[in-house]
Amino acid sequence: MKKKIACIILAAGKSTRMKSTLPKVLHPICGRPILEFTLDLVKSLKVSKSVAVVGYKHQQVKGVLAAHGVEASLQKRLLGTADAVKTALKKLRGFKGDILVLYGDTPLLSSQTIRKLLDFHAKSNSHLSVLTAIAPRPAGYGRILRDEYSGICGIAEEKDADDFQKEIKEINTGIMVFKKDKLQEALRYIKANNRNKEYYLTDAVEILYKRGALVDGLRASDINETLGVNSRLDLASAAKIMRKRINRKIAESGVTIVDPDSCFIDYGVKIGQDTTIYPFTVIENNVKIGNRCKIGPFIHLREGTRLENDCVIGNFIEVVRSRIGSGTLAKHFSYLGDTQIGKLVNIGAGCVTANWDGSRKNKTKIKDKAFIGSDTVIVAPAVIGKQAKTGAGSVVLKNTFVGNGSVVVGVPAVALKKVSKRKK
Repeated sequence: MKKKIACIILAAGKSTRMKSTLPKVLHPICGRPILEFTLDLVKSLKVSKSVAVVGYKHQQVKGVLAAHGVEASLQKRLLGTADAVKTALKKLRGFKGDILVLYGDTPLLSSQTIRKLLDFHAKSNSHLSVLTAIAPRPAGYGRILRDEYSGICGIAEEKDADDFQKEIKEINTGIMVFKKDKLQEALRYIKANNRNKEYYLTDAVEILYKRGALVDGLRASDINETLGVNSRLDLASAAKIMRKRINRKIAESGVTIVDPDSCFIDYGVKIGQDTTIYPFTVIENNVKIGNRCKIGPFIHLREGTRLENDCVIGNFIEVVRSRIGSGTLAKHFSYLGDTQIGKLVNIGAGCVTANWDGSRKNKTKIKDKAFIGSDTVIVAPAVIGKQAKTGAGSVVLKNTFVGNGSVVVGVPAVALKKVSKRKK
């Protein structure tokens, strides 16, 4: 990519088919908004400038854009993709180069595919290059129309296509690269659609073709990359594909995932080498797991969880906002919330750190080598000292400090008195 490239990201969608009050591009996939995947892609391309078009609930979307250093351009009325691009061009008045048009709702696109499109555009010297794909079942997509020389001459939208055109398998992905002057030329001639009074960028293909411009296309090798999220079902489909990518990357880093199909790991989770993830495990974003840990089956590690090396977190356990020290065992039926656990601690079956007092979350601290008996409830805030023990079924009340080496039992838990041996 030797030429200057600017990127326009279309992210003004209203979530009509999502049936949601949340902007479409902010719906989460694997623990992060859809839009952020597109923003990562743009960053990897190292374009000269990027502008995102916002509309519906734009203040929420602008917050995400600002975190990635992307400028926003407000489309005051949602009048279609061509109008959105025209809005963005106002932010690119001094730019000279090619314009890449992406969508904020296509989270699966890879930088390799877009780089191929940009290279193809540069080498073919096209005025407009379209990323196409072959769809076995193309219903719902615009069809690519070609002339007798196999050149792209137009795009037939599904609702406007005739029976012959509906049989075409080559579809429009919406991703396009324009020479800036030709994009501006096409925008001057695009007319509002009679049905819904919107201006469609896809009309630029036929307009430029008829005006003698060179229009060409590159086919994506994997149609899944081009999946746009327009419904809840699309969201689930995209999440499934993204999850497979995440699991593959984690496995390639030296982690054993026993059954990838039943492990749900969010984007950004970090897992150390030689750790084993057992089936039916959910790991949310902002979780870090050390080396040689054993996780699952049937557990939920929520945001803010940190596991050091050699931990065992077993069946039917939920952990949230907690740090667990190296060598600690928690094998069965527990809830650990807002808890700091030291090294070599044993958490017995059925233990609960009760962190919610009805108005706020409170913290529990369990120090090195403590032994927490089965079915212990620790009402936060509380501290369990080093090598201290709780008896099975104990309830440690809030604001309790169990001293180092102490043993507490009962409801409420009290220190167990030492019984002296009788003299014979």
